[in-house]
Amino acid sequence: MEDNTTIETKKSRTIIKSKRDFRDKYFIKDVENITGIKAFTIRIWEQRYGMLVPKRTDTNIRYYEEDDLKYMMNVAMLNVNGYKISKIAEMSREEVQRRTLSISEGNSTYQNQIQALTSAMLDFNEKEFNKILSINILKLGIEETTGKIIFPLLQHVGILWLSGSVNVAHEHFITHIIKQRLYSAIDQVSTPLAANAKKFVLFLPNGENHELSLLFASYMLKSRGHQVYYIGSSTPIEDLNQLCKVHKPDVLFCAVTNANNNMPIQVYVNTLSRNWPNTTICLTGSQIVKRRDLKVGANCKIIANPNDFLDFLAKL
Repeated sequence: MEDNTTIETKKSRTIIKSKRDFRDKYFIKDVENITGIKAFTIRIWEQRYGMLVPKRTDTNIRYYEEDDLKYMMNVAMLNVNGYKISKIAEMSREEVQRRTLSISEGNSTYQNQIQALTSAMLDFNEKEFNKILSINILKLGIEETTGKIIFPLLQHVGILWLSGSVNVAHEHFITHIIKQRLYSAIDQVSTPLAANAKKFVLFLPNGENHELSLLFASYMLKSRGHQVYYIGSSTPIEDLNQLCKVHKPDVLFCAVTNANNNMPIQVYVNTLSRNWPNTTICLTGSQIVKRRDLKVGANCKIIANPNDFLDFLAKL
C-alpha cells in the first residue's frame, strides 16, 4: 500500500514533466533528493518547528519554491556539522545562510563542499561556484579537488538528473566551468618529459563527448612527465588506428559514459583489445565501471577511480 508521500510524488511527476527546463516548483521528493533529508523528516520539521510552509498547486499538491530549497540545503549542512535542528529552527534564514557560508569557506570536508557546489549550481551562480572551486584547489590541489569533490559532485548531479530534480542545463553549466579549470591546470604544467616517459593516447569512442575524465587524466600524466596525445571526443576506430601507426603509444586511455547502440560496449572493448594486443588499454567511465558482466582482455585495465589510475602509473 502506498503512503501519501508516494502518491503525492507520482502526481507531481505527471504535472511537472513538461516543465523541466527552469523550475519554480520543487516537490517533496525533489527536496529529499537534493538535500538528503528524508521526506518524512521534512514533514516532522514542518509540523514541529514550522521551518517550512509548503504551497499548493491548483490540484492541491504540496510544493516548495527555490528559496525554500536553498534554505533546506543550508539547514542540512548545518545539521550535518553538529547544529541541533531545534537551534537551527530558532535562526532567521539570513543567519542560517551566514553560518553555512562560514562552514563552507572554513571547512574542507568533501560533503560540505559538494553541498555548497550543488547550491551554487541550482542558482546558476558562476561566481559562487568558481569561488568554492578556488578555495578547494588552493587547500587541496587540483588532483584531490577533482577526485574527491568534482567527480562525486558529477555523480550526485547525475542521480538528481535521473530523478528529475535538475535538468541538463545544470549539468552543462557546471561542466563548462570545470572544463575551464582543467584546461587552465593543464596549460600551467611545466614538468619536463621524464626519462622513462610513456606515450599515452587519450580518446573517447565515436559519439561520446564527455571529456572530463580525459582532461583529468591528461593533467595527471603531464604533471608526472609522460607524453600525452590528446585526441578527445568522438574518435572513429579508423582515425585512432592511423595515429597509433605513427606514434606507437604504450597506453590507450578510453572513457565510455554513454551507451552506444551502434556498437555495444562488449563489442567495442573486444575491438580495442584485438586491434592493439601489445598495447595496454585503460578503460574508464560509467558504462565500463558499472558493468559487472563486462569481459576484458589481458591487455586491458579497468580504472574505477583516480586512485586506481595512480596505482597503475606507479607500477609502469
